[in-house]
Amino acid sequence: MVFSSLIFCFAFLPINLICYFACKDIKTKNIVLLIFSLVFYAWGEPVYIAILVLMSLFCWLFSRLIDTAKSRQEQKMWLAAAVAVCLGSIGYFKYIGFAADTFNSIIGTDLIPVPQVTLPIGISFYTFQLLTYVIDVYRKAVPSQKSFWKVLLYASLFHQCIAGPIVRYGDVENELTMRRADLTDISNGFTRFACGLAKKAVLANGCGAVADTLLLTDAAIGNAAEITANLEILSGRSALALWVGMAFYMLQIYLDFSAYSDMAIGMGLICGFHYKENFDYPYISASVTEFWRRWHMSLGTFFRDYVYIPLGGNRKGKARQIFNLFVVWGLTGLWHGASWNFVLWGLYFFVLLVIEKFFLGNVLKKHKLIGRVYLLGTVYLGWIFFKFTDFSLLGTVFRGMLGLNGNRLFTYEAFRFSAGYIFFFIICAVACTPIAKYAKKILMKLATKNVAANITYRVCDVALPVILIIIAAVTLVGDSYNPFLYFQF
Repeated sequence: MVFSSLIFCFAFLPINLICYFACKDIKTKNIVLLIFSLVFYAWGEPVYIAILVLMSLFCWLFSRLIDTAKSRQEQKMWLAAAVAVCLGSIGYFKYIGFAADTFNSIIGTDLIPVPQVTLPIGISFYTFQLLTYVIDVYRKAVPSQKSFWKVLLYASLFHQCIAGPIVRYGDVENELTMRRADLTDISNGFTRFACGLAKKAVLANGCGAVADTLLLTDAAIGNAAEITANLEILSGRSALALWVGMAFYMLQIYLDFSAYSDMAIGMGLICGFHYKENFDYPYISASVTEFWRRWHMSLGTFFRDYVYIPLGGNRKGKARQIFNLFVVWGLTGLWHGASWNFVLWGLYFFVLLVIEKFFLGNVLKKHKLIGRVYLLGTVYLGWIFFKFTDFSLLGTVFRGMLGLNGNRLFTYEAFRFSAGYIFFFIICAVACTPIAKYAKKILMKLATKNVAANITYRVCDVALPVILIIIAAVTLVGDSYNPFLYFQF
């Protein structure tokens, strides 16, 4: 089940909220949330709910053992056990096939059978959440939770357990036991959810459909049996089609993932949870460094606080700092998928960040316009590494963009198709900026001084979320393209 499905929007979520607000005390509300969260997670793969429950149980148990340990050495032992369970689980389900395939490639023979293991949805997110919880208990940053059910609720909360944001226990510790959603929270939450739903159903899905038409679908890219046919298709694409297709993919991946975070944050607000922001309009950044402070912020702060700083950060000289950045960005790439293209994608940004840190940083700060053009260009290039998991496809796309596949630079069909989506592209590009946010602030300011502006603001505040949900619902009816890209991570 995905947030942008009709069954979720018009059955699961309404029933959940009716049951939730019918409860009078926080304990009963938590029970309702836990039951619905487990049903939500088990909807498509009921077997793998056991992984989530068992990992939550082990991490809760290890946190209790850390809390009651008599020595620091004993605490370290239980922490190591928790880390082993979490990383062992994600390592098996997400990376065992990748590791076996890589080993076989190195030795040049299929010595080890490559296991076909289904990836449990959301395992990357709830594993990291549970890890942060146990580590924070070890660091005495948060108290050990005595109730296993609250730890399970924290890990499985359907608002964000599938694709983030990565919520730390300390962010919601008090709200698990004492929260209240006032009318402002409920209103803001409903609006945020509606905006996210429309962003996903109308904009992200539309961009995805165009990108798939001009490039290849993710399903086709991931199908090794179709590699020859895919190479032939991409080799025949004009350079214009490839450039435009990747431009739409660049918009899609931001609109898709930020839409999920918008909906998660909105549903949290309705129920009294205040999740931290996960995106801050990253495409308006003037450097790669700034981009990664705005993109998937919960993941970036996780690697900063639990990998980079413990490794020494920038406190042990430049050589060690570069090594620490290398580790962080190698892991960041690998976290996104069990494929070498993701590792290459992560290391690509590692190189750019090192160059900025030691050479380009001051230049980009002084020349913001140049920095923004540079940022869009480098990120655009990075998304090509990200999309194509097969290196032969990746190389074909790069060559095709330069017309080196024997392909044409321009075709009338590609031009006509692309021109038909120019206004849609502009709308999506504007949606990647804070223009709408600034317009709302201006209208709010005018509303305090002008009666007409006040009426306009209040009408929009009430009507806009409803209109967005109706538009999204109409778009979703019969829409065959509706995946969330980050579900695979």
